[in-house]
Amino acid sequence: MYPFLSPSLFCHYFATSCSPDLGTLADLLAVVPVVTRSASHAGSWYSSSKTKLDAELSSWLAAVPASSPLGDFPTKSCKAVISPHAGYSYSGPPAAYAYKSIDTTGIKRVFILGPSHHAYLDGCALSQCDQYETPVGNLPLDLDTIDELRQTGEFEEMSLRTDEDEHSIEMQLPYIRKIFAGQDIQIVPILVGSISTSKESHFGRLLAPYLSNPSNLFVISTDFCHWGSRFNYTYYLPPTSESASSLSRSNPPHPTHPIHASIEAVDKQGMAHIAFSRPPSLPPTTPVIPHTPSKLPSASHNAFAKYLKETRNTICGRHPIGVLLGALKEVEGEEGWEESRLEWVRYEQSSRCVEVRDSSVSYASGRVVLK
Repeated sequence: MYPFLSPSLFCHYFATSCSPDLGTLADLLAVVPVVTRSASHAGSWYSSSKTKLDAELSSWLAAVPASSPLGDFPTKSCKAVISPHAGYSYSGPPAAYAYKSIDTTGIKRVFILGPSHHAYLDGCALSQCDQYETPVGNLPLDLDTIDELRQTGEFEEMSLRTDEDEHSIEMQLPYIRKIFAGQDIQIVPILVGSISTSKESHFGRLLAPYLSNPSNLFVISTDFCHWGSRFNYTYYLPPTSESASSLSRSNPPHPTHPIHASIEAVDKQGMAHIAFSRPPSLPPTTPVIPHTPSKLPSASHNAFAKYLKETRNTICGRHPIGVLLGALKEVEGEEGWEESRLEWVRYEQSSRCVEVRDSSVSYASGRVVLK
């Protein structure tokens, strides 16, 4: 009858527009199909086999130590994680550090913020689906919470094609289904467009009450530096006080400072700007992760925005990160958030660039923890 409406939108239409003479809502919903977003990247970006994918997820999670200089895995009061979204042959192992950080106790709802890679979007958009398919089990959407966000009038709607074309949210789904196996969990996917810092703060303000809710968890989907001529990004930070430059055949890297070392240095500058700790944390003993500086989330948001203008680092999830920092700004003075931190627990690169013709993508996993 209304094939363009998902059940959630259909309910809203019926409640506000239809005559009681049309029959009961239950009668009408009986003929409305459930809208399912297919696992469109399964079989290419990750395995479509339930058995194989489940075994891979288990092995990657098992490889994360239960305790290390970086802290415990899982850690109590983990409110958000930052996780990569490349093909699982690359991002599966580092993403495990984010998901192993999560204490699933009491969590009922997972917000997933992913960047839009294909559709132009000057804001944030909500899914019109009822469930998301994964090879290891489907995930139902929290239609009530999505409708609450929709009623603000601040969010756009994703078409099913846009939803299924985008990989940034989908790549988080198998891990979410895996770590919440056997638990009643719902998701709230939000696609984040190429928005300004002020809009990041605006959407962060809208989502802050949900971040404060102890039954909610946030997942921020992002890769870090995409380096190479195929990404139109050859930024190079020399080991001396020289200014940064773009590499080319006529402008090669310093002979004692390989490209991959520059990429790591630039990424970790950004990671340090994003991170915060109240009170300050001790530097980890491993050199892989930058020290978590003592500052407020509001300072992190401003510092990260300035860093992006200076380096133009190709962090595809920079805007979802900005929205998270915007939400954290809103809760930084609330009770229970006096001792909080955003810390990094893993950093990897897809390959080690040495020559200008090389390319790589970086992956970083982080977490927001209370106390």
